[in-house]
Amino acid sequence: MSSSNIQLVRKRSNEIAFRTPRTEDGADVWRLIKSCEPLDENSLYCNLLQCDHFGDTCVAAERDGAIVGWISAYLMPDDPQTLFVWQVAVDESAQGQGVAKKMLRELMKRDACAQVRRLKTTITSDNAASWALFRSFARGQGAELASEPYFRKNEHFDGEHATEHMVTIVLPEEARSAA
Repeated sequence: MSSSNIQLVRKRSNEIAFRTPRTEDGADVWRLIKSCEPLDENSLYCNLLQCDHFGDTCVAAERDGAIVGWISAYLMPDDPQTLFVWQVAVDESAQGQGVAKKMLRELMKRDACAQVRRLKTTITSDNAASWALFRSFARGQGAELASEPYFRKNEHFDGEHATEHMVTIVLPEEARSAA
């Protein structure tokens, strides 16, 4: 066989690294979110700002140089002990591997979250994957999950979007110190 017929095959790694996003990740994060229905798409500029201004409270999951997972979150301006998780996205190729929960755990280990006592997010009633993720995360932390309607379909969304339920997980002291 001639050497001109030999092709190098690069084996894909299954290893996923969790890291702080960089500004260069903005477009990849935007594309990932766009591919993850039913997530609301933000502008590319919004995702770029998240990577830049809120990187300490966001997580990029990377495999073989590609962003396969994303969490955007921020400390509440009026309550820095509360972390609000805005979006969780996992590429189809990485689903079913616990990536979302690993990103949440990674986020809670960050210095920026050292004082966090509560985690909040909003979820529509039909988003089974998000409910399962946050219930599982709460159980893993030894915490309870509470929820109540927050942004209502008719009152806040002019009937155009389902009601978002505010989910609150109060982290027990031992869960905070373990992170």
